[in-house]
Order: sequence, then structure tokens, then C-alpha cells
Amino acid sequence: MSNFSSGQIKSVVPRAGVEGGEIVIACQGYDASDYSYCHAWFGDQRGRIISASPERVVVTVPDCDTGIESGELKLESASGVMETRFALGAKLAENIHPVANPAIDEDGSIYVTMSGTRGQKVPVSIYKISSDDTMHPLPADVVNPTGLAFNREGTLYVTSRYDGTLYKISPFGEAETVATDLGIATGLAFDRRGDIFVGDRTGTIFRINELGESLQFASLDPSVAAYHLAFSPDGDLFVSGPTVSSFETIWRIDAMGDVTKFYTGLGRPQGLAFDAEGNLYVAASLRGHRGIVRITPDARQAEVVLAGASLVGLAFDGDGNMVVVTTQKVYRTPMGIKGYSVF
Repeated sequence: MSNFSSGQIKSVVPRAGVEGGEIVIACQGYDASDYSYCHAWFGDQRGRIISASPERVVVTVPDCDTGIESGELKLESASGVMETRFALGAKLAENIHPVANPAIDEDGSIYVTMSGTRGQKVPVSIYKISSDDTMHPLPADVVNPTGLAFNREGTLYVTSRYDGTLYKISPFGEAETVATDLGIATGLAFDRRGDIFVGDRTGTIFRINELGESLQFASLDPSVAAYHLAFSPDGDLFVSGPTVSSFETIWRIDAMGDVTKFYTGLGRPQGLAFDAEGNLYVAASLRGHRGIVRITPDARQAEVVLAGASLVGLAFDGDGNMVVVTTQKVYRTPMGIKGYSVF
């Protein structure tokens, strides 16, 4: 909470965001009498005020240059300045095309895709963002790479929604076929045993063993975009698959392949990730607000914890940061959250 003689910031929801995110600031006595003096600053970056009153200010997070980050938010008015905490995510890369979660290796490097339109072959389809935030192309020749995940040994696996193939990336960056005939292969996740799960967005979740043999594990309604997969600390598989509805469900699948509803009420849910306490994080809209939604393990509470537009995926690194991707950009935001990994 922050104080100033002319008023007080009582709360900010959410307290983290990236470009295009919408945040709501609850105030007491904010001077909105002269709009020309009303400004919102994320560090040195000016946001756009959508509406302002003495009790409530709504602001859009600005587009910042690469590497810019901040831990504070300031509200200016004719009467002065009020300050409070806010985690502005730093942009790491742009002009790429992720369509699912990024993947993070043991060294903290981030892997993202240049997925492209269906059948589009691009010169580089997978990039690595090293721990020093420099971006390097991988020579892997994968058309429409979609899901990314690491196995126990640290080998990167990737699905192609174009040819329905699961690939693994060799130490030299080359793509090697693991399994084929996986439909429109999108989501990708490993369980504790090291078995691989791939979501065919036409309605099938495949289970693939270390020999590349695939079996149907579960069936769901088709998705208009992709299936996104993540295992929870209790060993269940969670799946999102957006349809044409604006009131979507996150599905839980147990070890026997039985499907149940976990949470209903999200708009276009996509990438999924868990923290060490079992909370589920989803790139989705909740009650009209787009961002990363946190859902408690009992599915009774949900809230937007990071605001952002066009978000499609997320992952946690080893330093408590949340790495989020839009359809074109990658951001890293300090959240102080310990992520969960099956390995």
C-alpha cells in the first residue's frame, strides 16, 4: 500500500503484467479533476489510462523496448504522485511465432518456436534464448513446430502439427523422428515415468513410450486451435483445448485415462503450467480480463495474476520468474513462484 497527501493506492489487480495487459488500481482520493495531469508510469514507461475516478483507475501496460523492466507503478495527478509495487515483464524477443508454452532447460535457456501458418516452411523454426538473453537459431528442420518439452535427460522434444510427428532435437540441433501418425499434433508433456503425451487437436491424447510406440490414452472434444498439456504434482494430466465457446473447461485426466472437468469459466484457455504448491496457471481470459490465470488445487478460486494480451503460453524458470509468450513476443517477469517439474 502506498500513501500520498492527496490520496492512497489501496490495491492493484493484478500486480504484474506485460504489453497490452489491463490493470485495475483501487484508490482513495485520486485527483482525477484534470485529466491532462493524470498519468500512469511503469518505471520510466508511460501507460495508457483508460478511465480514472477518485476510487478507480484502469491502465494498459505499455509496449517497452527489449530489456526494459520495472518494479514500481506511479500514478500522477494535479495533486502529486502515488506509488506502489508492480512487476513489469521485460521483453526478451519479438518477431517470432510461439503457439504453445516455451520450454526452459537446466541452464535457464528458453526455447521458442517460429511456428508459421500451416505448411509454411521457414528458415529457422526453433530459437534458443540463452541465459544472457541472446537469441540463437537451431538448425532443426521442423515444419509448424508446436509443443516443446524436455525429458529427464534434458533432450528437447517438439511436435509438428503439420505432419503429425513427434521429434527429438539432437545435441547438434537436428530433428530426429520419434513417432508419427499423431494427427494434428500440438500439446506435449512428459509424466514421471518418462512416457510422452501428445495431444491431437482433433480429439485424441496419445501416450508414447521410449520406443516410439503410441496408444490412444484419452478422448476429448476437438479444439479449434490446439491442445495444451501439463502434469500436476499429484500425477494427473491437465488439458486445455479452446473451442468456439467463451466459457471453456480445463480437463483433468487420471492415470486410467478417465476425463473429468476441473474448472469451467475461462475464455480461450491455452498454455498450462503448475507451481510447486499445485496451483494451475493458464493463459486465458477470466471475466473479460486476459492474462495468466491462477486456479487453486481445489478449483474453487481463480484470479488473474499477470495481465497481458495475446498470451499463448508460460513456463517457470529456476529463479522464480514466469516466462510468458504471446503470438509474437517473449517476456520474463519476476513473480517469486517456484514452478513444478515432473523431473
